[in-house]
Amino acid sequence: MSRRYDCSDAQDRASGLREAASAIRRGELVVVPTDTVYGLAADAFSAEAVAGLLAAKGRGRNMPSPVLVGSPTTLHGLVTDFSEQAWELVDAFWPGGLTLVARHQPSLRWDLGETRGTVAVRMPLHPVVLELLNATGPLAVSSGNKTGGPSPSTCDEAEAQLGDAVSIYLDGGTADYGTPSTIVDVTGKVPVVLRAGAISVEQLREVVPDVEAGS
Repeated sequence: MSRRYDCSDAQDRASGLREAASAIRRGELVVVPTDTVYGLAADAFSAEAVAGLLAAKGRGRNMPSPVLVGSPTTLHGLVTDFSEQAWELVDAFWPGGLTLVARHQPSLRWDLGETRGTVAVRMPLHPVVLELLNATGPLAVSSGNKTGGPSPSTCDEAEAQLGDAVSIYLDGGTADYGTPSTIVDVTGKVPVVLRAGAISVEQLREVVPDVEAGS
């Protein structure tokens, strides 16, 4: 049975974060508030936990899970061939609503789905999920909805879709944006927007003028 914690209450928040970290270490699923939408989280380095995340969403391995990190410095252990333009985007928009698709370190022992050697990574701007990330390390986190369902901007909306597939729900109120992050591919010479979202192409081009809008 799922448990839910109100993160507006200091004691409940502390208990919820402690229980959420324990659940992650057991390979279970947790719903967390972020600055974009509510996310469904699992241990990024547990293949079974990530498979459970994809199953809970009703999604196949052909749509691998993104990864959230608690600090830009975590990138050094996760990605390779990270361009100067990519670092400029990190400096400008992290923490925030920008996901970057980069080549991951070949030595990493994880299975996020059919990633073809890449990882979609983001640092969110929300104190609750950042505190959890600092306790657990990188998490596989996808939007907290069933595939094809609406992206949840509240904990209620996430719980209505995911139910008892999730062990712990952390209720952080209404998400600031209620809009998914913008996804930019930085594996090539020129960054390419794969999905428009919380950060506009115009904002990206103020930092890296040759960002391509994609198809």
